[in-house]
Amino acid sequence: MTVVAEPIPLAVPRLGGNEARYVQECLDTEMVSSVGPFVTRFEREFAAFVGVRHAVACASGTAALHVALRLAGAEPGGVVPVSDFTFVASANAIRYCGAQPLLVDSEPDTWNMNTELLHDEITRRARIGRALPAVIEVVHVLGHPALMEPLLDLRVRYGIRIVEDAAESLGASWLAGELAGCQVGTAGDLGCFSFNGNKVMTTGGGGMITTNDAGLAARARHLVTQAKLPGNGYVHDEVGYNYRLTNIAAALGVAQLEQLPDFLAAKRRIAARYRDGLGGLPVMLPPHTSWVESSWWLYSVLVASGAASPEAVVDRMAHHGIQTRPLWRPLHCQPPYASTPRVGGSVAELIWRRGLSLPCSAGLTATDQDRVIDTLRELVA
Repeated sequence: MTVVAEPIPLAVPRLGGNEARYVQECLDTEMVSSVGPFVTRFEREFAAFVGVRHAVACASGTAALHVALRLAGAEPGGVVPVSDFTFVASANAIRYCGAQPLLVDSEPDTWNMNTELLHDEITRRARIGRALPAVIEVVHVLGHPALMEPLLDLRVRYGIRIVEDAAESLGASWLAGELAGCQVGTAGDLGCFSFNGNKVMTTGGGGMITTNDAGLAARARHLVTQAKLPGNGYVHDEVGYNYRLTNIAAALGVAQLEQLPDFLAAKRRIAARYRDGLGGLPVMLPPHTSWVESSWWLYSVLVASGAASPEAVVDRMAHHGIQTRPLWRPLHCQPPYASTPRVGGSVAELIWRRGLSLPCSAGLTATDQDRVIDTLRELVA
């Protein structure tokens, strides 16, 4: 009898803690909507974990980005620099504000925005008297923190606010430099996180805004609840949004947050095992710089140009029951952003054309990971 191996998914949540008990508490009390004790608790405990004074829960990571960018000064007629190599939501949130993205190429050491290149471009614009952006959106791609010092200098010199898109990098931190000891989402004026089902931790969907500024936190909380003033009169003093996280989703978040250190430790073990197991193959391993501790959200490699294409590898791995995924195409290769202004060269395109993400759920077993490594070796060696 032929034994069919179980499928290995790319990235799925691990629900082994108090999720059922906390959700049942919501059901028992009938507090399942956007008002409830788990929302407040989730915000408080998340802020403490990340290391900020304030956290505001939202319905999605994109909602968090939209509100954060609006608070930071993104507005019609303005320009917001953002990574060219990122998920499309990073740019969509800029457009929601009526602003125009300025796509910045990646740098090869981290695959993040080339912040030194952007620093030079903004300094050049200032020198010749061109308008400067009010805000920069920096994405910490695939779990690896970006190089922030050039952006911090721009904030000091020109008053440009920083929004961190940390949707993929919860738990990552800097180990050296000006931000040594800080987690992502704490370096900018506002940080944004996602709790989608494939992230390091999940609420089924949801997001969070973080900040050390009490005024920004209050404004964020106001906007995500339809900008409703206190009291029973249903007075809304500006255009707001229905972006509040539900109590039942926050209950999941509290339970997941309790397990987050274990999830991160598992992600890092998986990354180390891939690093050892993929040696000698015609693939370039993902960024692993000495000045950060990555959260290793999606373990992604670049397949050598002489080997099979990432699309072919995805198809062949799927035939073996292993889910992999090509990396996103750069924003300038997406139809809505094809004519968007850009800074830099073609590093983002290189990452996209050769990039591939491997299974890395926190619950991935050593046996399954060996199967991934062995199958990949057969296909690309």
